[in-house]
Amino acid sequence: MTTTPSTSPAPHAPGLDRAIAARFNRLAGGYWRGSTARQAWWWTLGLAFCLVLKLGVDVTVNHWNRWFFDALERRDAADAADAVLTFGLIALCVAAVGAGIVLTRETLQVRWRQWVTAQLLDRWMSGQRFFHLTRSTRGLANPEYRISDDVRLATEPLVDFAIGLFTALLSASTFVGILWSVGGSLNVRLAGGHFEIPAFMVIGAIIYGVTMSTLVPLAGRRLPQATAARNESEALFRAETIHLRENAESIALTRAEGSALERLDAIYAILARNWMAMVRQHVNVTWVMNASSALIPVVPLVLALPKYLAGELSLGQVIQLASAFAQVQIAIGWLADNYRNVAEWFASARRVVELVDAFDAVDTGADGMLAPRVETRTTDAGSVEIRDLRLSDRDGKVVTDAGTSRFDPGDRVLIGGEAVAGKLELARALSGLWPWGSGEIGFPSTEPPTFLGATPFLPEGRLADAILCPAEPDSITDRLICVALDAVELSHLAPRLGEKGRWMQALSLAERQRCAIARAILRKPPLIIVEDALSACDANAQARATEALFSLGRASIIVDFSNRPAPDDLYNRRLMLVPADGTPTRLVEGATAWSDAVETAAI
Repeated sequence: MTTTPSTSPAPHAPGLDRAIAARFNRLAGGYWRGSTARQAWWWTLGLAFCLVLKLGVDVTVNHWNRWFFDALERRDAADAADAVLTFGLIALCVAAVGAGIVLTRETLQVRWRQWVTAQLLDRWMSGQRFFHLTRSTRGLANPEYRISDDVRLATEPLVDFAIGLFTALLSASTFVGILWSVGGSLNVRLAGGHFEIPAFMVIGAIIYGVTMSTLVPLAGRRLPQATAARNESEALFRAETIHLRENAESIALTRAEGSALERLDAIYAILARNWMAMVRQHVNVTWVMNASSALIPVVPLVLALPKYLAGELSLGQVIQLASAFAQVQIAIGWLADNYRNVAEWFASARRVVELVDAFDAVDTGADGMLAPRVETRTTDAGSVEIRDLRLSDRDGKVVTDAGTSRFDPGDRVLIGGEAVAGKLELARALSGLWPWGSGEIGFPSTEPPTFLGATPFLPEGRLADAILCPAEPDSITDRLICVALDAVELSHLAPRLGEKGRWMQALSLAERQRCAIARAILRKPPLIIVEDALSACDANAQARATEALFSLGRASIIVDFSNRPAPDDLYNRRLMLVPADGTPTRLVEGATAWSDAVETAAI
C-alpha cells in the first residue's frame, strides 16, 4: 500500500510575520559586520550612488518631455531638433546608470548570498549536525533545498526591495514637488460657489495611490500562506525524486516502480493543488494591479484637462504632470506592486529561520534545554576507556548502559547484541557521532576513529584520492594503495587509480566496502569501529578482507559490532549487549553471555 503524503501546509505559514523578518535580518545582517563589512558597504553605497544618479536622469527626462512637447505645440522645428539631439546624450546617461545599477545590485546579491550560505553550511556541518538531523524525530526535512534555493529567494529579492524602497522615497519627494509647482491650484465652480483646491495634482496622486495600495493586500491576503505551502510541496517533490534516483536499483529489482510512481503522482498532485491555490491569489492581485496600470496614464490627463482647456497649462506641462504622476504612483504603490514578491520572500525567509532553529535544536532536548552530553578526552596510554557510560536519546531517555570498560592497543573486541538493543547508539558513540548521554569515553588519539559500515562513502575525483579520503593524497604512494587493494582482492582496480569518476555509482557495494577496508589498512588508525563492513561480500572475500584488516599492527584497536559466529582466535575480548525488561540495555563481558546469546538466536 502506498502512503499518501500529508496535504497540510508548513506548520507555521501565516502571513507577513514581523518576528520572522527580524530574525532573518539578524542572521543575514552579519554580512555588514565583521570581516566582510568593508566589502558589503562598498557595494551598498555604490548601489545607492547609482540610484541617486538614476533619479537625476529621471528628473532630466521629465523636464525634457516638457521642453519637447512645448516645442511641438509651438511648431518650433529648431527647438524640437535641439531637444532630439540632446536626448541622445540623455539616453547615453540612462544606459550608463542602468549598467552601474546592474553591476552593483547583482554583485551585492551574489556576495550576500555567498556569505549567508557559508554561515548555514558551517552550522550544518559543524558538530556533525548534518548527521544528527537525520537521526532526530524533530529534524527538518530537506535542509539542502533550504540552503540552495531558499537562501537565494530570501536574499536576492531583499536587495531589490531595498532598491525599490530607496527609489520610492527619493522619487516621491522629488516628483511630488513637480506636481505641486507645475500643477498649482485648481479653481472649481460648483453650485454657484467658487472653490480653490491647492496642489490638486498632489492630492489626486496620494488618494489614488493609497487606494490602490490598500486594495492589493486585501485582494491577495492569503498569498503568503499559499506561497509557503507551494515551497514546501516543491521541496517534498524534489526530495522524493532524489530518493527514487538513489534507490533506483532496489526499486527496479523489487519491481516497485508502480508504487514509486503512485507516490510521486500523489506528491505532485499536492504540489499542483498548492500551486493552483497560489494562482488564484495571483489572479485576485492581478485584477487590481492591471486595472491600476490601465488607469495611471489616464487619471493625470483627466485631472489636468480643466486647466489645459482653460489655457492655464501648456501641452508640455500636461505631459510633464502625467509623467510625474506616474512616478509618484510607482513610489506610493511600491508595496502593492511588490506584494507577491514580498509574500514569496517571507515564505523563504521563514524556511531559512526554521533551518537555523533546527540546527540549534540538535543540541537541546525536548524541554529546549541543553541535552546531557558524554564527556570525551584523549587517554595517555593510547587505550579506549569507557567510564560509567549511559547513552540516551536526545530527549534524555537512557537506551544503553555501557558501564565501565577498557580496550588496550592491539585488542580485538567483538560486541554482539540485537539490532534494537542499543548497538547503533554504542557504535556511534565509540565513533564520536553520538554525544547524548552521561559518563566518559577516552579515545586513544586526537585522530577521529575510523568507522567501517555497510555503506562506505567514496567521494568523486581520482580513485586513489577517494580510497585515501580524508587523508592527504600525497601522504601514501600509489604503490602502497595497490598492495592494500590486492590484500582485499581488488587488484583489478589498480590500473584505475588515476581515473576520475563518481565512485559511489561506478563501483558495486561490495567493492566500496573492500575499498573502505583498504583505506583502514593504509591509514592504520588507532581505533577502528566495524559494523556490517563486509555484508555485501561473498564468504571468500569476507575472509580475505577480515584477515587483512585484523593483521594490522598491534597499535590499532578494533571493535567489531556483529552477531555472527567468529573464529575463537580472531578476538581476544567478547562483550554482549543484553536487553532487560524496563531497564536500559546493558553491556556485559564474557564468553558465557556470548554463547547464550548465539544459542538463543539459533533457536
